[in-house]
Amino acid sequence: MIRTLPNSPLYKYTYRVYITCFFIFLVMPLLVIAVLAFNDSSDIALPWSGFTLDWFFANTDQRTGLFADSDLMQSIFTSIKTAFYVATLSTIVGIAAALLFEEEKFRLKGLLYFLALAPLVIPGVILGISILLTSTLAGTYLEKHFGLEVGFLTPSFWLVVLGQFSFGATYVMLLVGARLKKFDRTLEEAALSLKATRLQSIWYVTIPFLRPAIIGAFVVAFLISFSNFNTTIFLIGSSPTLPVDLYSRIKFSSTPVLNAVSFLIVAFITIAALISLFFNRTKK
Repeated sequence: MIRTLPNSPLYKYTYRVYITCFFIFLVMPLLVIAVLAFNDSSDIALPWSGFTLDWFFANTDQRTGLFADSDLMQSIFTSIKTAFYVATLSTIVGIAAALLFEEEKFRLKGLLYFLALAPLVIPGVILGISILLTSTLAGTYLEKHFGLEVGFLTPSFWLVVLGQFSFGATYVMLLVGARLKKFDRTLEEAALSLKATRLQSIWYVTIPFLRPAIIGAFVVAFLISFSNFNTTIFLIGSSPTLPVDLYSRIKFSSTPVLNAVSFLIVAFITIAALISLFFNRTKK
């Protein structure tokens, strides 16, 4: 809709109805989860039976809340730890890749850039299976020929980190690379003319310019890792992440505790987005 052009009343009305329905479609499931997380009923759905905090704090024979469920809290901690390592590694490698692909003279640049984007177009299930088979074959080969037992080549925490890192770095590379395209290269040239080394010019000139994109890319990589399921389920060891744990629970039985977990995740993301928006406006 171009506001500078004249539009008929019917067009404006239809446009507003469409926008309203679109946001209702996006927000309604989140509101339903928020309501059912406080519903005093053992059923995961409506009707409403009253307000309660049991699904967060209860610890009785009839009800076990989120914070009293040690297994569920352990899976949340595992997801947070996994996401932190994945986001950190992805940010470091993604920044390096973005800087590298912005170089004009770079052999095989097109081919390597295509390979870097491959994890985004390959289905997560295929990616997880391929990483599992590759790591298993590598571990078997090392053990058979050299007598070495490499723990992270078997389904484990570090294999999950490796699997999620394979596509997390690509997201960081794209986000940082988009910001880097707006960078004025003459600033680096000025730093080099003042006897700064290449590394110093990147650290003191380029990185400060990229800081908003780096922070945003780290958050995106963290959230993608935290919520990943398709790749993780093939690489997980004895300590499941939150999505895998929720999937295993909902296959056999479902309680409003799942709504409580979902509500906390949505609340955390919403608060983080509002804080980020507030600081960005203040900075501007």
